[in-house]
Amino acid sequence: MTPKTSPETSPKTSGYALVTGASSGIGAAIAREYANRGVPLILTARRIERLESLAIELGTKVDVVVLAADLADPGAPAALHAEIVARGLHVAHLVNNAGYGVPGRYLSSDWRTHAEFLQVMVAAVCELTHRFLPAMEAAGHGRIVNVASLAGLVPASAGHTLYGAAKSFLIRFSESLALEVAERGVHVCALCPGFTYTEFHDVNGMRERVSKLPKLLWLDADQVARIGLDAVERGRTRCITGGANRFIAVLSKYLPDGLARALVASRSKEFRDAD
Repeated sequence: MTPKTSPETSPKTSGYALVTGASSGIGAAIAREYANRGVPLILTARRIERLESLAIELGTKVDVVVLAADLADPGAPAALHAEIVARGLHVAHLVNNAGYGVPGRYLSSDWRTHAEFLQVMVAAVCELTHRFLPAMEAAGHGRIVNVASLAGLVPASAGHTLYGAAKSFLIRFSESLALEVAERGVHVCALCPGFTYTEFHDVNGMRERVSKLPKLLWLDADQVARIGLDAVERGRTRCITGGANRFIAVLSKYLPDGLARALVASRSKEFRDAD
């Protein structure tokens, strides 16, 4: 989709928000929140039809560019960056949101499945950040939100073996990078949602199981988006959404390791499929 221009938001001069995995869930909610704040958008995901539908919805508020990309392809981050540069667009906000889970035991999936997961969840995040960060530093302003998870802050559970590990990496990566770039006007934040009402649990077959969890653990995607964007603007390097989730993170930090692991092991079947 060709971006709509206006005197207030020319794509040549305005900073865009690039949101990966923008076709649904938290990614779509973050795109809507940016549009509400008047920030023009570059939306990317695999499902072009959904992106175009979202672009029509948000195009009445801000300029919207849609670029289909499958970040499981190792060449996708470079191609995406090249296309954005070729269009003369400046990315001032990068939201690394694309992600999913691989259910079951580690050996229940072949290596290609795990390799593609790591490409999307870790390698693509690092490469996109590496490619777009220089222009942010040159402009003296930038925002990077890496959508991690409460799962990266609590003891690991059986099933979805690489998910918590990947999210933990994103948190540490964000914290380290934030220290490096703060003096250059760039804020980096690891957004750590807990259970969020999205399609995520439908896709991985866990909807019925996680729906039995207490409602106080849940937030909707719009709440997560608002909290996350406010946090990065305030310069916070880690943002856990929801009071219950913050309590869980603190509890897991101060409980003895053996006890924390035992508690997670006893309840893991409620939110992770290890079969």
